[in-house]
Amino acid sequence: QVQLVESGGGLVQPGGSLKLSCAASGFLFNGFKMKWYRQGPGKEREFVASISPFGGNIQYADSVKGRFTISRDNAKKTVYLQMNSLKPDDTAVYYCNVLRSDIDYWGKGTLVTVSS
Repeated sequence: QVQLVESGGGLVQPGGSLKLSCAASGFLFNGFKMKWYRQGPGKEREFVASISPFGGNIQYADSVKGRFTISRDNAKKTVYLQMNSLKPDDTAVYYCNVLRSDIDYWGKGTLVTVSS
């Protein structure tokens, strides 16, 4: 079955950096677009970034453009999110997502807290 496992979250000061990872299994990883979403306290879940199967098409939310970078390693079946210049508003649980056979699959998320 499809499994997505996020890691790399933690507490970081404003202006700092973190790199999130999402390890995937149970499906043909290099056949699917992968996405990152996040849900901040008291907020709805929102799109952060997406990457096409071989990385040729990448999209970002306006709020993270120029600060976050999504990438993937198909050999390792892993998608990454490099987050730089972090702000308190980036505090959220970050989720990995794949849409497969019209079903959205989600990991359990990894918490990122940006605070001094």
